[in-house]
Amino acid sequence: MTAWGFPDFDDHEGVHLFTDPASGLRAVIAVHSTALGPAAGGVRFWHYADHTAAITDALRLSRGMSFKNAMAGLDLGGGKGVVLADKPGATISEAQLRAFGRVVESLGGRYVTAEDVGMSEARMKVISEETRYVSGLPVASGAAGGDPGPYTALGVYLGVKAAAKRGLGASDMKGVRVAIQGVGSVGGGLAKLLAADGAVLTLADVNRERAEALAAELGASTVATDAILSADVDLVSPNALGAVLTEASIASLKAKVVAGGANNQLATREDGRRVHERGILFAPDYVINAGGIINVGLEYLGHGDEAEVKARIARIRDRLVEVWDESDASGDPAADVADRIARRLIGRG
Repeated sequence: MTAWGFPDFDDHEGVHLFTDPASGLRAVIAVHSTALGPAAGGVRFWHYADHTAAITDALRLSRGMSFKNAMAGLDLGGGKGVVLADKPGATISEAQLRAFGRVVESLGGRYVTAEDVGMSEARMKVISEETRYVSGLPVASGAAGGDPGPYTALGVYLGVKAAAKRGLGASDMKGVRVAIQGVGSVGGGLAKLLAADGAVLTLADVNRERAEALAAELGASTVATDAILSADVDLVSPNALGAVLTEASIASLKAKVVAGGANNQLATREDGRRVHERGILFAPDYVINAGGIINVGLEYLGHGDEAEVKARIARIRDRLVEVWDESDASGDPAADVADRIARRLIGRG
């Protein structure tokens, strides 16, 4: 165990626990680094088994945001917010949204929040009525900002194509067999883009009806969520929650490439080496899934428009190639290489 008994504590600048008895809010805000700018990262509304699991998630996600923002070339540090749901399927109240806005404001700009799992543009708008430090708000056509989901999906799509070229020798996606785990905003958007390219898709989602409806629309097939990672495909794309690449699931992989938008796909650091030792090409998640933060980050910073957002997202391919080239040259896992580059960028190398 490391400092404070949390293995995922990585010299975070601050870990803040909040309660608001009037609204029932229980929230965690973790600030990993402000070396490059205010700690930016979304807030998620989620049910956790216990408080320790919520804090651990905030620690891991905030560290990932530091690395993601650095690798994306943004003048932003890394942070993350977590609002605890009392039970699965619970709905966050307006009072809780406002209370969360007030706790963000209380940090004086060290943390900038945005949309994540369980949140929406409309909910971010309510939060923005209580704090200046928020992004991902509805914007005019052509402007940077708004729902980050489609921009994350675009970046993952470009990264998947780069990974297929690198790991499979595929000049395009026609006929490439892709298994997509999670078909929400990001995974669903990715599926539609890949289907248009002629990829052969297998889909899975905890909401089976959603997966089946999208499969019918795209001419794809579906499998159960516990079978998607071991599907007989060329490329697996995790786009749900994290920690899905474990010793057991890695051993069952048939794909030659793993490239998806889920955060923290590797359950442990050792799992990155397990993927590498199996000769499977891995796209580090915080590099490939940076499209959404590029969008809302530029909105908050006031830099550029939608065209600039898409131009920066297009560079995700180059950053992945940089990681893979160094991995090939050093023999180190791509996950370790990406961490090393990111740490250098935030002055922790």
